[in-house]
Amino acid sequence: MTDTGRERLRTTFTEDAGLYDRARPGYPQQMYEDLAGLATLGPGRRILELGCGTGQATVPLAATGSRLTAVELGPEMAEVARRKLAPYPRAEVVVSAFEDWPLPPEPFDLVLAATSFHWIDPAVRTAKAADALRPAGVLAVVSTHHVKGGSEEFFAEAQPLYEHFDPATPPGLRLSPAADIAPDDTELAGSGRFGPVEVRRYEWDLTYSAQEYLDVLRTYSGHRALPAPARAGLLAGIADLIDNRHGGSVTKRYLTELMTAERIA
Repeated sequence: MTDTGRERLRTTFTEDAGLYDRARPGYPQQMYEDLAGLATLGPGRRILELGCGTGQATVPLAATGSRLTAVELGPEMAEVARRKLAPYPRAEVVVSAFEDWPLPPEPFDLVLAATSFHWIDPAVRTAKAADALRPAGVLAVVSTHHVKGGSEEFFAEAQPLYEHFDPATPPGLRLSPAADIAPDDTELAGSGRFGPVEVRRYEWDLTYSAQEYLDVLRTYSGHRALPAPARAGLLAGIADLIDNRHGGSVTKRYLTELMTAERIA
């Protein structure tokens, strides 16, 4: 993705913060338990979150009692996150692109990017995340994949709709099993700033009504970037499939991947 394309798509998330907060799923509880063990979270610890959105991962981290600073590009997203963090006075949200944000003098014990690392400039993100950490501090990068499973027939039937309304859709595209998606640790492993990369993976299912699923789709940058007539046609076709061929609900299988590494330089 070019810098221009990345910048254009990542700003689409700020267009409807309320929808994003309502529709986007969180992360498995086991991921937080694993993360707390890896980074020893709690009072006296410092966390930096990159691209907190409306706080899906931020609130569980703040609940550990750690001091938390979340950097969020979108003012509307940041405002929602602040409201949700009101019970946690040791948490703050800063409106800025991480690329532009000046690092504080005191380093962090954990830097977390939950489904946001890929939106940050590749020339900046790994080195600056390392700079933000104390020696042996942990960088955690969370990614989410839609994988084979759940309502497989529905997703196959939706493919022609995507090919029709979005010409960039690869023809005949099918979801891959989680086992076929290899972790991509080359950036962290090759940076010279981090030790061995550890990967933990969590598969889980979520069932949606037609309206709930359309709301999720409306939060995806690729769908938001479609011309309005194409987006409307695509969503109408998907709603028709769910309501008239799949009994009014579909199940989506997610793969959440937690990639962690300690700063060594």
